[in-house]
Amino acid sequence: MKIAFIGQKGIPAKSGGVEKHVEEIATRLAQKGHEVFVYVRNNYTPKNLNGYRGIKLVHLPSIPTKHLDAISHTFFATIHALFQNYNVIHYQAIGPSSLSPIIKVFKRKTALIATYHCQDYFHQKWNWFARTCLRFGGAIASLVPDKTITVSKILENHIQNKFKKQAVVIPSGMDVFPTSESQYLAKWNLQKNSYVLSVSRLIRHKGVHYLIEAFKNLEDQHLTRGKKLVIIGDGFHTDDYVKEIKDLSRGRENIIFTGSQFGEALNQFFSHAYCFVQPSESEGLSIALLEAMGYGKAILSSDIKENMQALNDDMSVSFHSGDVYDLEEKLVFLINNPALVKTMGEKAMIKAQTEFSWDKIVDQTEAVYEDVLFKKRRVLSRQYGKNI
Repeated sequence: MKIAFIGQKGIPAKSGGVEKHVEEIATRLAQKGHEVFVYVRNNYTPKNLNGYRGIKLVHLPSIPTKHLDAISHTFFATIHALFQNYNVIHYQAIGPSSLSPIIKVFKRKTALIATYHCQDYFHQKWNWFARTCLRFGGAIASLVPDKTITVSKILENHIQNKFKKQAVVIPSGMDVFPTSESQYLAKWNLQKNSYVLSVSRLIRHKGVHYLIEAFKNLEDQHLTRGKKLVIIGDGFHTDDYVKEIKDLSRGRENIIFTGSQFGEALNQFFSHAYCFVQPSESEGLSIALLEAMGYGKAILSSDIKENMQALNDDMSVSFHSGDVYDLEEKLVFLINNPALVKTMGEKAMIKAQTEFSWDKIVDQTEAVYEDVLFKKRRVLSRQYGKNI
């Protein structure tokens, strides 16, 4: 099959769950012999990179502002795709999916797929107009494509209840490379089990400010047992929020911002963390959370439904979303119970390996493509009285 992905910023992934999702699926589809194209933004993927792990990268411009970057690039990609002979066009996220009707109208033979990653209109970084557009995109992603994929049962239920359409659940996955090496940690004066880890984009709905407040309060009470807090990630059109949380951490040498980390450096940060904290107020299905499970880390997460569906009580502890004092209480509990943390991490690893394998997820995605193409060909054959 000739498969195109539209809507992501680009690959290789530097930040963002959607980008990681596309990279993992696209590379595996290419390994299986498919011809795979990923549309990338010039402000994300280096312009001189035209291929990556068997994938062909299609560079197109965008209007690089907070509100126009994604939709302008998706428009250019959609128009470009009209003149290609793709068998499958797969839109990522609800904002970009709002332009998928163009493919539906003009490329009737092409299998049109959309993945509903998250209800982005709940994110605080968007103004009222952007949220309205995202709600429209959510409706389009649910109703227009030949098949809608959701990353969680929660999103599947949302589509069923609101739009009376059946989606298929294919979760995100994890791919981990545990290591005993630790040279990348030396820059930050970190040792094994000496820090609590959070990995996310620095955007308000990720809840990092709650984690910082909780850690500061525990440190003021001398309850951290020498643990540090490591925050991995960068902002994306969220400079004000990044400044806010760094101001909040000013003077705290045990709160460490590393920026985005990749490859072996990120492997080492995950491998040697004491536990992982996911304080989000809104998620789809967090790949960072799944990867922390895969690395065998005990999880402390907000109690939003999207987090809870991936976790079991014997491998995680939850706190009331947005409640700093509850987060403090649960964090100090984990800090004071290292044997329990180790056992929880072992159980998390087993669940991650069993349920969130990228290879399994790619097989399921490929099956959706094949099923949609088969049904479209049969319908068009009946309509036109010939093989399509």
